[in-house]
Amino acid sequence: MSSTISKGRIQSTLRHFLDNGALGGLILMLVALLAITTANSPLANAYFNVLQVYLGPLSVQHWINDALMAVFFLLVGLEIKREMLDGQLSSWSRRILPGAAAAGGMAVPALFYIYFNWNEPAAIRGWAIPTATDIAFALGVLSLLGKRVPTSLRIFLAALAIIDDLGAVIVIALFYTADLNLLALAGAAIVFTNLLIFNRMGVKTLWPYLVLGAVLWVLTFASGVHATLAGVILALTIPLKRTPGTPEATHAESPLHKLEHHLQKPVAFAIVPIFGFANAGVSFAGLSMSIFAEPLTIGIAVGLFLGKLVGVLGTVAVLVKLNLAQLPAQASWGQMTGVALLCGIGFTMSLFIGLLAFNDPAVQDRVKIGIMLGSLVSGLLGAGFLMLFGRRDAAEKCHRHLSVTRTKAR
Repeated sequence: MSSTISKGRIQSTLRHFLDNGALGGLILMLVALLAITTANSPLANAYFNVLQVYLGPLSVQHWINDALMAVFFLLVGLEIKREMLDGQLSSWSRRILPGAAAAGGMAVPALFYIYFNWNEPAAIRGWAIPTATDIAFALGVLSLLGKRVPTSLRIFLAALAIIDDLGAVIVIALFYTADLNLLALAGAAIVFTNLLIFNRMGVKTLWPYLVLGAVLWVLTFASGVHATLAGVILALTIPLKRTPGTPEATHAESPLHKLEHHLQKPVAFAIVPIFGFANAGVSFAGLSMSIFAEPLTIGIAVGLFLGKLVGVLGTVAVLVKLNLAQLPAQASWGQMTGVALLCGIGFTMSLFIGLLAFNDPAVQDRVKIGIMLGSLVSGLLGAGFLMLFGRRDAAEKCHRHLSVTRTKAR
């Protein structure tokens, strides 16, 4: 947390992302590298076997993907709710540019994926994999570029990622739900209703929400709807006290502020890295170069790299051309291109959707390779654009400043 923020205060989600998301992204990079290294080392068998060990009714990997990630989705839900009701996305004028860019950045990658896999009916199910942007990874790259990137672009990227997460949640709920158990679903609806009653009654204590939230997770898991969505549903019922005009709010402002504060670091520095380590490992043993030419791998990689670029940058260009929005302050088109490329870095959500879309481990390996390939190209080119145009814009500003100074001197 920034040293300029007084103790006992919580930052808005976007400001938290800018200060802490970068560190989380750097940790994710190391975790992904560690997972790949482990999966291709003498420890590979132990790595994969431990993930399949059962602890009670679920394997270790399922506990991570279904239970721990429910906490991740709880935090995502809290962040979406607060930013939409009381934060940087609380008005339509603030939502239009990142919101439209997020929509374009989801639709176009999906179309690219479908184009490459049109003749592969079994592969079409993975259309949503390249639609997700990993905010931690993207901000991790931005942190390495320092002041070359205007703060306005960092805020734009964080806002886009929040809306992107909302889109991913909706996609998972609508398209990646198994056969429904109507009895369990009815039980989940009853629990959700009780949570809403707590909210309307003004219950401020967190533990009743968390206890019912655990019951909601069990019933959601049994219903066939992916259990992690219970976290988002729970988040919608946590009371929020609006603090208009206040960039930070004390933890005691409302249950939502308090819960979000307690979840931020565990999610960023424990849950997401654990998920990354458990799911990023792919063994290259027995894989040939032909895997990079397979439609599924190409569809994901091109969707992330080219799809995100066209979707995000194209949408921004149309809005600016129609005078419906303006570029973020002090940002150039070259820098916006760099940020649009960084939106092609997919990891947490892309991996998560890939695991929902395909059960075959061999296909999952191809998904992981496609995600890593597309993310790597997007990250390197995005950083390159931002470095190039950051220096160029700085040089132009310096030149203009010298010209003005000389003019005044005359």
